[in-house]
Amino acid sequence: MTLKRVLAGLTLAATTSTAALTGAMAADLTPVTFGTNWLAQAEHGGYYQAVADGTYAECGLDVTIQSGGPQVNNRALLLANKIQFHMGGDLLQAFNAAKEGIPVVAVAATFQKHPQVIIAHPGQADTFADLTKLTLLIGDNGFASYYQWMMAAYGFTAEQREPYTFNPAPFLADEGKAMQGYLSSEPYVIEKEGGFTPDVFLIADAGYSTYATTIETMQNTIEESPESVACFVDGSAKGWYNYIYGDHSAADAMIMAANPDMTQDKIDFAIEKMKSEGIVDSGDALELGIGAMTDEKIKDFYDKMVDAGVIEAGLDYSAAYTLAFTNKKVGMDLK
Repeated sequence: MTLKRVLAGLTLAATTSTAALTGAMAADLTPVTFGTNWLAQAEHGGYYQAVADGTYAECGLDVTIQSGGPQVNNRALLLANKIQFHMGGDLLQAFNAAKEGIPVVAVAATFQKHPQVIIAHPGQADTFADLTKLTLLIGDNGFASYYQWMMAAYGFTAEQREPYTFNPAPFLADEGKAMQGYLSSEPYVIEKEGGFTPDVFLIADAGYSTYATTIETMQNTIEESPESVACFVDGSAKGWYNYIYGDHSAADAMIMAANPDMTQDKIDFAIEKMKSEGIVDSGDALELGIGAMTDEKIKDFYDKMVDAGVIEAGLDYSAAYTLAFTNKKVGMDLK
């Protein structure tokens, strides 16, 4: 046998062994699906990062990210046990689940601040309280939630609110109007379409103290697969540190593949805003790590929602979240 044939045989054996090992590793992973609540975007970046760099796989999960969208209700799939994890909104969803006796549990909070903003023309409002002088374009969901708090805490009125149809044209045409928006979305659109940089007021900085972009799972998943929940929470935390502080190109590529309308400039704008405004890494996360939640902050938000008439007093909301999987400073060394 020639040396060439021997080397070829060794190469084939090594390749076969590597493929077998990779297949065995994949077979050992637990497949789970994480459903987001909207189309793929930078606000989901840490989860995509943890898939792209193998962080979830390192602790035993084969994670599929299933995008939400206008015609997709991933939370309903969670309730039906069709998916294992879901990206929630804010704590109001957790409170409402407790009210209805639905065993959905928030196990981590990716965003320390809600990215909801009120946008005004330059010079029309110096402070959040100054917005009370303007007409506000607010959608029905916002009117039923954070706007009720704005009325209770700052004196906004129902009369000054006009329905927002997710069309910025009425705002662009009238300097006396302000409008709701998402920190990383509408301000960018206004800059591009309106040709000016608007004044942006983050409602979290005005006192709307909910966590946002929670990780939800079902109580039975916690009981039956606590190791999977721990892996997903820890992997997500590491993914978010790597996404906002490291090389996020692989995750961005996955996001743009999942959402053809997403572009790199929009992603870059969103990442910059998440960092500059402390959406992910601020508050409790500075001491406890990304994903942190505390009983104190959850109670503070609950009390505010009771005062605003959004949630009834006396609700036992403790079953709607757990601190068992977060607050462990996971991934802080990656910062």
